Amino acid sequence: MKSLSIRKMLHKYFLNKFSLICIMLVMVTTCSSAFAVSDVGIHKIKHVIIIMQENRSFDHYFGTYPGADGYQLDKDGNPTNCIMDPLTNTCLAVFHDTNDINMGASHGRKDAIRDMNGGKMDGFLINFRNSKNLGGPTTKKYKKEIEKNARHPDVMGYHDRREIPNYWAYADSFVLQDHMFEPIASWSLPAHLFMVSAWSAKCKNSDPMSCVNEPNAPNQLRQTDAITRKGIKNPNYAWTDITYLLYKNNISWAYYLDGTRVECDSDDGDGCVYKGGVPAIWNPLPGFNTVKQDKQIKNIKPLAKFYSDLENDTLPQVTWITPNGQDSEHPPASVSKGQAFVTKLINAVMQSPEWKNTAIFLTWDDWGGFYDHVAPPTVDRNGYGIRVPGIVISPYAKKGYIDHQILSFDAYLKFIEDLFINGQRIDPKTDTRPDSRPTVRENASILGDLAQDFNFNQEPRAPLILKPKPTKNY
Repeated sequence: MKSLSIRKMLHKYFLNKFSLICIMLVMVTTCSSAFAVSDVGIHKIKHVIIIMQENRSFDHYFGTYPGADGYQLDKDGNPTNCIMDPLTNTCLAVFHDTNDINMGASHGRKDAIRDMNGGKMDGFLINFRNSKNLGGPTTKKYKKEIEKNARHPDVMGYHDRREIPNYWAYADSFVLQDHMFEPIASWSLPAHLFMVSAWSAKCKNSDPMSCVNEPNAPNQLRQTDAITRKGIKNPNYAWTDITYLLYKNNISWAYYLDGTRVECDSDDGDGCVYKGGVPAIWNPLPGFNTVKQDKQIKNIKPLAKFYSDLENDTLPQVTWITPNGQDSEHPPASVSKGQAFVTKLINAVMQSPEWKNTAIFLTWDDWGGFYDHVAPPTVDRNGYGIRVPGIVISPYAKKGYIDHQILSFDAYLKFIEDLFINGQRIDPKTDTRPDSRPTVRENASILGDLAQDFNFNQEPRAPLILKPKPTKNY
């Protein structure tokens, strides 16, 4: 009996030991699996950077890029696209424009509708001839350019590798998107509102349900007063933006303003002064009630902080970068200066520890009046708008790949949501802040998936460091 009792005790002892070992093995396996899952596929990306330049159509920059949906070419490789000029009653063809400064044309909502002309894409010269604003101030400095442009409108001009070699080099080495459409057929402010919230609206009060669809004239400050005077209230954007979901899910973000010093007396944004050259229409987040309520206004920072965050390994998970007027490429700003600004940003990322897990999305906020031949598809009453260039730069970006998916800035939000917040959307039915937006844009059936621009099984790509001011080839 005694030996039987001892055997039972030993059996129980070893059984418990075995169970403990099994539990430990399960824990180790589970932890290892969890760690592996967090670093596979799209989750190899830890930082998303969106650089938003200004006012260029896809054809204007990449209409002759090999393999892209660009101009029709003759047997000698010369573009043949032309549209009727109402002034001369002739078909004015696209032409290679070597000028570093362009003028463009008016580019509000009615201009977009006129340019698209029901999908015919032939209203650009009519719009140009009717433009009150040719893209820049009518000062003495630009009078000659305006007069010259009136004779030979640069809305039909295009640039190529000779003027924008760095942009073409990024397309060669990474991903060029040839069906990136402005999310709304309108101008800069609605486009920037869509970039951070997938909607443009006008609100009666702080209740999100008081906001109604407004594709052309959302609440705004007068541009001349936008960032220079203290005490002016921000516009009332009461609907939900992406930072609300990021904040709720403890995802860090920042909106960096080019060359701007930000001074805040409070966290609600109304006491902030933005001293620099970034217009308020390119900096909409201070107007969002959620940004103020969540005390996130200080996440809007001067660009110098972007460089120090890279250096100190404190770059947020989601980043937007907005240029000032001179660096923006917005006519009559210099094309080469804008390219240099963007190149310096990308070089800085590539030379930092963050490069190994970063995705950079480069685009332009609207078409600026420049010709594009592709009719935008319809997604809802607001858009899409006219095509703009889109480039993806990352160590995991496919090499020399042209993405033909239908895309818009909504795809950036979708990518951020899929990467950081498990696919949650800015959706009135699920985000706890109901509003009357016509569409949950990230769920649009025709919207492509930016994850298709990456190969997460490839060895991480080496940096491509370029000269901000490359030698011109013309």
